[in-house]
Amino acid sequence: MSAPMLCITVNDEPTSLPSPSTVADLVARLGLRPDQVAVERNKVLVRRAEHATTTLCDGDRLEVVTFFGGG
Repeated sequence: MSAPMLCITVNDEPTSLPSPSTVADLVARLGLRPDQVAVERNKVLVRRAEHATTTLCDGDRLEVVTFFGGG
């Protein structure tokens, strides 16, 4: 029996994740470094300190923005 899946939208793309999942799980699944992303969930910024404790829900809309230093 497979685990239930969440249907969310990430940067306007439909995405499925195992349920339960957190913002930190999503960042890891996307292969991104947590210290180089900003995540907005349903138009509310999720603080990096709260990524591991913010559980995603079916229908959530997330915007994930990566940033890095340069010179």
